[in-house]
Amino acid sequence: MRRSGLVRFSIRVALVLLLAPPLAILVLRFVPPPMTPLMLARWIEGDRPVRQWTPLHGIAPSLPRLVVAGEDNGFCIQRFGIDTTALQAQVDARLEGEEGRGASTITMQLARNLFLPPSRTMLRKAAELWLTPQVALLWPKRRVIEVYLNVVEFGPGLYGAEAASRAYFHKSAAHLTDDEAARLASILPAPRSWSADHPGPYVRERARLLQRRVTQLGPLLDCLD
Repeated sequence: MRRSGLVRFSIRVALVLLLAPPLAILVLRFVPPPMTPLMLARWIEGDRPVRQWTPLHGIAPSLPRLVVAGEDNGFCIQRFGIDTTALQAQVDARLEGEEGRGASTITMQLARNLFLPPSRTMLRKAAELWLTPQVALLWPKRRVIEVYLNVVEFGPGLYGAEAASRAYFHKSAAHLTDDEAARLASILPAPRSWSADHPGPYVRERARLLQRRVTQLGPLLDCLD
């Protein structure tokens, strides 16, 4: 390939890499996302994905509030979907040879669930930090939490609030009680280890904590209304 041809090819590749993610994100603002990389990976491992798309108005309003209280208190006030203070603390901890606490916001979790393979590498983290602001800028907050609640893993093979609600409580996500919603939100940090229908002492206490935290957050949850 001549030098001029190589330059043209490189420019085309760069344009695809730059434009494809925003276009995909823009499309997914209006249509339900297909199977995520995590769902595919779990399926290959033997857990066939169970999910049922449900719009936000079809989910008990307490669930998104409890999820934000548990996963990302600053969700409604983040402009670019990144908690820079928590991220810097994680970087500092790793530089000191310590295990940093999770700094992933809901928007960051969603970006990686939709587009990235389930691995723990610096390259994936860099891609996550590149994709997250695009999601935050192109989607309203209610769309972010709506899609998150439809693709997040709630247990082996269970994705989204509707599938989890029917599996754990034998009812639609629209009819979850506050206690049931709190238990679902409580298992998100370890959905393959913790159970919402048979919660242990830690999950029960965490559920009570999230319910208290919702009342404390007050106006910080206004973007969910």
